[in-house]
Parts: sequence; C-alpha cells; structure tokens
Amino acid sequence: MAKAPAWEFEIVVFGDGACKGNPGPGGWGACAVSTAQGRVKEAGGGAQATTNNVMELRAAIEALLLAKSLGGTEKILACTDSSYVIQGATAWIWGWRKRGWKKVDGSDVLHRPIWEELVGLCEQLKDRLEWRHLPGHVGIPGNERVDEIASSFADGKRFELYDGPLVGCGWDPLEKIDAETVRTLTAQKKSGSTSKSKKASGPVAPGYPIYLSFVNGQLQRHGNWPECERRVKGVGGAKFKKVSNPGEEKATLAGWGAG
Repeated sequence: MAKAPAWEFEIVVFGDGACKGNPGPGGWGACAVSTAQGRVKEAGGGAQATTNNVMELRAAIEALLLAKSLGGTEKILACTDSSYVIQGATAWIWGWRKRGWKKVDGSDVLHRPIWEELVGLCEQLKDRLEWRHLPGHVGIPGNERVDEIASSFADGKRFELYDGPLVGCGWDPLEKIDAETVRTLTAQKKSGSTSKSKKASGPVAPGYPIYLSFVNGQLQRHGNWPECERRVKGVGGAKFKKVSNPGEEKATLAGWGAG
C-alpha cells in the first residue's frame, strides 16, 4: 500500500538514541513538528549507564509524548532510523504481550517496562499513528537534528533545545522524508553511494537556496521560508521544499509531477 506523503500528516516526530560504549553513557533526542500550528518542539535527556537500544526506545517514547503535547486529532508520522524500534512497535510487541512478554523461544523480553510504555502510547494513538524508517546519516534534516541532540547528551554536553515557530528553527523538517526519497536514500546507502555529509543535497548555486511550493496544481518559487509558509500553511495536499541548486529543483518538480 502506498504511504501517505509527509505533508499530509498533522504532526511529524523524529527520535534517535546514542550510547558511548554500549553499555555506557547515553543520550536520546526527540523532535515534534506540528504542520498545522507551524511549531517545532524538542526534548532530550541522558543516562550514565545504559545501552543504545534503551536510548532508541526512550527517544521514540518521548517523541510520541511531544506529539501528544502538541494536541491535534489528525495523523501522526513517527520517524526513526532504528529498525529495532520500528520492528518492535509494529510487530514484535503484540506477540510478546500475548505470550506474557516472552519471546518465541520462551525467554524474557529485554527492557519490558520501556516496551510496555511504548505499547501504551501506540494504543492511545491507535489509527492516527504511522511509523516510517529513515536511513541514518544520509543528510535527512530531522534525523540529523535528533542525532545531534542525542549525541550531545551522551557526551554530557549542554544543548539548546528549541521550542518555537517552524519559521525560526532553521531547517525544513519535511525535507527528504517522503516515501520515494526514503526508498532512494536507503538504496544508495546500501550500495555505498550516499555521502554522510549533512549537505547531501549538493552545493548551493547562485540565486539559491529557494523554497518551492505546489498548491492545487500551481507552482511558486519563494526567496524565503515565511513567504512559502504563508502559502502552504493549513492547505491540504500542499507540497513545499527548500532546494539548493537547479538540479535539485528539477528533481523535486519531477517528483511532484510539476514539470
């Protein structure tokens, strides 16, 4: 079944965990974006002795809690680069719970209290929630942001968490998380052809970056984000993207069917 485009979700969340040593000092980062309110809210934390899986789970839980704090009644897209979280949240936990939190081989499920917390949130959100696996370290802004938060807390460093308007966060949270781009980036990463640079979109050409908006079949180019935001905010099916050069612009328009 085709996955809904990112811009059709009222809230998009990202979560990531990090651990220095595994076990060792760890951190988690979470970010929630309300496309309806035009707001971004971040959270982060750490632990002195933990594991990467525990931090990944904590990040997912805190991301969903942020989504709840933003309100709304429509769809939520939960993004993570952790296959462990995705598999657990969409498949494993239901079988574990039926077996009394035992695995198929009869052994106890590790981190049961955290998994139970995640199950509770998934049940509260029910049909509103969709999970999406994003490849890590391929320049997806949302992934890179929560990775930075998690790594900072794991290192015991101070990090200024953001809670404010989307226009002031300095990055496009919907960039590169549409299903088609995710498939392309995943394939590139598996083949070793994807750079780990955060500037994976390519060099900035003269006259760029610009913002593209596609509303009701009509394309417009904007020189700044506030102008683009005014056009797309609250418009169902509206598409928008920041592009850095003509090649990226051409590829984006082709993907939208906008010539």
